[in-house]
Amino acid sequence: MPATRRREAARDPYRAFARIDGRHPYRDAVPGGSIDYRARRRRDGKVAFFNFDLAREMGLIQRDHPDTLVPELSKAILDTFCFVIVNEYDLARGGAFADREVLPHPYMATRYLQLQHPGRRGLTSGDGRSVWDGTITHAGVTWDVSSCGTGVTRLCPATAETSKFFKTGSRTASYGCGTASVEEGLAAALMSEAFHRGGIATERVLAVIALPGSMAINVRAAKNLLRPSHLFAPLKQKDLPRLKAAVSYAIARERGNGLLPAARSPAEEAEAFGMLLARAFGHAAATFEREYVFCWLDWDGDNVLLDGGIIDYGSVRQFGLFHREYRFDDGPRWSTTLPEQRAKARGIVRCFAQIRAAVCEGRIRPLRAFDRDPLLKAFDRSFDDVRDRLLLRHVGFDRGQEDLLLALARPLVRRFDRAHAWFERARSARGPVAVPDGITWNAVYSTRDLLRELPRIYARDGRPVDPRILLAIAASSYASRDDRRATPARLRRARAFQAAYLALARRAARLSGRPVRRVLADLAARAAAVNTYARVTGDAIAHASRRLARARKRLGPDATWEVVRRFAGGNAPRSRNAKRVFDDLLRLVVDARDGI
Repeated sequence: MPATRRREAARDPYRAFARIDGRHPYRDAVPGGSIDYRARRRRDGKVAFFNFDLAREMGLIQRDHPDTLVPELSKAILDTFCFVIVNEYDLARGGAFADREVLPHPYMATRYLQLQHPGRRGLTSGDGRSVWDGTITHAGVTWDVSSCGTGVTRLCPATAETSKFFKTGSRTASYGCGTASVEEGLAAALMSEAFHRGGIATERVLAVIALPGSMAINVRAAKNLLRPSHLFAPLKQKDLPRLKAAVSYAIARERGNGLLPAARSPAEEAEAFGMLLARAFGHAAATFEREYVFCWLDWDGDNVLLDGGIIDYGSVRQFGLFHREYRFDDGPRWSTTLPEQRAKARGIVRCFAQIRAAVCEGRIRPLRAFDRDPLLKAFDRSFDDVRDRLLLRHVGFDRGQEDLLLALARPLVRRFDRAHAWFERARSARGPVAVPDGITWNAVYSTRDLLRELPRIYARDGRPVDPRILLAIAASSYASRDDRRATPARLRRARAFQAAYLALARRAARLSGRPVRRVLADLAARAAAVNTYARVTGDAIAHASRRLARARKRLGPDATWEVVRRFAGGNAPRSRNAKRVFDDLLRLVVDARDGI
């Protein structure tokens, strides 16, 4: 850092926060893509959570800043993010606010497609309880920052359904309050940090600002907060100028962040952008399937970012088992299921192909014209490669072994995948059951338990186990007495699983020139780390966020950050209170490890 900047940082170490003030390049780049709202400062907020690691990565605090919310840092956070918008309801009733309370720049609510809205063309939909705070660039990377819970906008589903504007905090209509809760913010922080550390792309929670009545402003950040639905809205409306503007903006952001090379022509640029998105969605869909992440992918492209990263944790789950029949109940509609997400992701990529052609040709062709587009082939290749690699990673192979097996032993990988899939997808004899947020048909077996326990036995004994033992290891907490019976068919499946597993291990040993016992011992060590017994699930997050929300006042923001960081796989909490709460959360994770 130059000497001048070091002196400035010493005088005001939190000056970077002031750069986040409502101004955002998307507003000017995409006319008609957003609605502006003036905002007024709130004086009743307190910082309940702050993500020190993310703040360092974004350049908001110095690298050597301690994980301590000093008063000056707390003030910078509140000055930047503690506000409420002045919405249409306020203006219609002549709301008057002191000039000193009104912030200098407006904040934007962006327009995007949402299946909850009538018409399904994106004319009324977008950020219903969020606004974009601005951008910040650090170390050559630009970040977007948004806040949820800053007031209800005209883009909320309630306004679309009733043609009325709502007061912030109103409970008279579904999706019309414009508020968020502390528990919601902490749940998103817990899950997003766990996903981030696990290599799953996601937006992250930067801060949770507690307001009276357990309400909150939840501040979120990502390197690009655009969703596919930001592009799909002008596509569905056949608004070609706005579509081109949105695509140009997205390309510029991805190139600025180092994800797209310079292109020689607009056509080459659009093609590279489409390929980037196709591969990203293949990667995301395969990751969701292998990691049991339910994200409700659907045709509107609303619940994910342009890179397939997860956004809006209200309906996001990570299952402990492959609960392939789970559906989220969202009132008038049911969600997609876990295995249906691949087809939905592929459909989103087909829309990307339609957009690429529209930008290049100046006209919007019918979607069916892209059923065999090269972007779909790129999606399929990415999906297959990532899905196979994740399976091998769960088994415990390292990257070099993955490369060898995929290049020289793909039939063995496919054989093991089939044997693994039978156990993964087996359903309980009890049939479908209702759960608090929907319906499911519980899985019977935990293949994660198998992959963790079997190599330790093989490395020690050097031979397959009795198939009855394998069935007992695999049986989940959802398995009934009937599900646990060692029928001839199940015993055959257990023998087939072991034969396929050991064939893969022996081939890896031959390809790498190492003894089979050594390979199995290494698999045992890596598989134990990947397939941990205490697996974070949506059920666990729901219980943990409730527990953490109750304890946050006693903990304070520093210890709350300690708990979240450790929960996601960081260092152990230092303070006694944080350790006590973390231990409680860990027990909740263990209890809910097979759940949804």
